[in-house]
Amino acid sequence: MVCIGLAIAFFAGVPVAKAALIGGAILLVTRAIKPARIYREIDGPLLFMFAGLFIVVAGAEKTLLSPDIVASAKNLGLDDVWRLSGFTAVLSNIMSNVPAVLALRPFIPGLDDPERAWLVVAMSSTLAGNFTLLGSVANLIVAEYARVSGTPLSFAAFFKVGLPLTLVTLLAGTAWLALGF
Repeated sequence: MVCIGLAIAFFAGVPVAKAALIGGAILLVTRAIKPARIYREIDGPLLFMFAGLFIVVAGAEKTLLSPDIVASAKNLGLDDVWRLSGFTAVLSNIMSNVPAVLALRPFIPGLDDPERAWLVVAMSSTLAGNFTLLGSVANLIVAEYARVSGTPLSFAAFFKVGLPLTLVTLLAGTAWLALGF
């Protein structure tokens, strides 16, 4: 019932974070699942890692991205869907996809079509996260859980599947957005 309510809230335009918080609160209050069971599943070190990640990226944004550097984004040709997609994909695999999106945030409003640019960044950073284990923090989390469960996931094994998967999906997604869909 909560999932259906969340889907309705999302389509009704309720902000995602607000809808998710309300849905989580309902689950805790209804006692269908004991709160202690949910709290045991929370991975504290992982939450601290994400908090630290956002703090570091915000600090880098404030200290490294001067107005001149943000204005120079026009010279990079990021208004081109293909170039923005490629730039986002590379950046996502250098610094992981969530920090890449945060790092690109100041540049998007200055582009000719910010709405399309955000769609390109969302698509490209998400799909590029499949390229290597380092492309997404989620990949690292899954690899760690696999290792603990006795099924290690190597960089090479991930890359063997990630390379073709990422290339095909990025090309298809970028072509779709370049054609204006």
